[in-house]
Amino acid sequence: MKMARGCFVAFLLLFLPACQSAHGRYAHKLLKDLLTNYTNALRPVADTDHVINVTLQVTLSQIIDMDERNQILTTYLWVRQVWMDAFLAWKKDDYDGLDTIRIPSSYVWRPDIVLYNSADDEFSSSMETNVVLRHDGQVMWDQPAITKSSCSVDVAFFPFDVQQCHLTFGSWTHNGNQMDLFNALDSADLADFIHNVEWEVLGMPAKKNVILYGCCSDPYPDITFTLHLKRRSSFYIFNLLLPCMMISFLAPLGFYLPADSGEKVSLGVTVLLALTVFQLLVAESMPPSESVPLIGKYYIATMTMVTASTALTIFIMNIHHCGPEGRPVPAWAERFILKYLARVCFVYEPADERPGGPASRKRPESDGGKCNGEARGGDTSARKDEASVALDEGGDAADGQRSGGGAAENRKEACACHHHQGLRRNVEYIANAYQDQRAAQLRMGEWKKLAKVMDRFFMWLFFLMVFIMSLLILGKAV
Repeated sequence: MKMARGCFVAFLLLFLPACQSAHGRYAHKLLKDLLTNYTNALRPVADTDHVINVTLQVTLSQIIDMDERNQILTTYLWVRQVWMDAFLAWKKDDYDGLDTIRIPSSYVWRPDIVLYNSADDEFSSSMETNVVLRHDGQVMWDQPAITKSSCSVDVAFFPFDVQQCHLTFGSWTHNGNQMDLFNALDSADLADFIHNVEWEVLGMPAKKNVILYGCCSDPYPDITFTLHLKRRSSFYIFNLLLPCMMISFLAPLGFYLPADSGEKVSLGVTVLLALTVFQLLVAESMPPSESVPLIGKYYIATMTMVTASTALTIFIMNIHHCGPEGRPVPAWAERFILKYLARVCFVYEPADERPGGPASRKRPESDGGKCNGEARGGDTSARKDEASVALDEGGDAADGQRSGGGAAENRKEACACHHHQGLRRNVEYIANAYQDQRAAQLRMGEWKKLAKVMDRFFMWLFFLMVFIMSLLILGKAV
């Protein structure tokens, strides 16, 4: 048994190299016989009226780049073309059973299939590879290629957009009566696709088209692969949307700042400048088109809101700093804003929260549009009359006490009366000044409260607007 096994192993070691060398000799002989009187300049058909059929198969390996601004898609493809060459067939028995050989593709005729919508300025993205020849005349050519194709990019829903890019393959010179194209599969092969961090491939279906161009009456077939891409929006959400949302939520807080802080307008301007920077970042990566991206619309709406809030802040600050010369608060504003809207916005003065406080006491109403200062003018006149009566009574009492003093004291009495009259004028002047100052303070307090109520109202209103816009933009992501 051991001797039999040894003889068998020796036979294999001697016979296999002989077989390989025999195949090598037959391969050289086959190549020489096939290329004798063969030309790669003409279609390999026995009859020129016959149509040569080419089967096309595309494998998507990688999406290298998607240039939205220049609208160019760069992909790495494996393109397989299969056709029958009538002059490259042989009998296997004549060449020791040799079934297939591999030779450089430049030795044989190749179909002039090109990418119609190519955007490559060099046209040198393909690689010269070998072709596989079978004994029945079938030629299979696998060619890797880096293609740059034009792609119409629609950024209306950026960064939640879905793109469709077409890759159209067809013969450049042969019409449908000379060369016909067929799909090997219903779609491109995605089994070896390399994961892309920005784009998700939804599919790449293939469709055959037969087009009649205006220049020629012959049909021209082509195969169009439609690449469906969906953008992965996580990067843009965390780097563009969320910072913008957080910045936009600062705009309503400008209404909450005290008017005397001096930073209300500065906050609005700072937020507006920050949003402008984000808007420029988005505009640099988008193609110049009439279609405004969704994130651009969100930025524009937010910037408009911040601009409006800054303008309203300036208007409310003007109301807050209304001086003593300001008019009284109109009756409609007092009823609607100071009473109704203040309760809705939860604006209460410390005195208003105490039962029986000053705010619980009714102020005298003004007649016919007169200011509150005039309404309180009656009280001022009454107090002046009381002060005058008191001074007159005091003067009469003093005169009665000094009536028995004689004529010598008349001069002193006259001086005393004159002194009392001057004192009364001074008291009247002080009382008038105090009442005017008190009325001015009340008017200023009313205007400040009015400004505070408007601040709170616009704060809640703009918070609601920012929340709704944020929900709308994030709803597109879902």
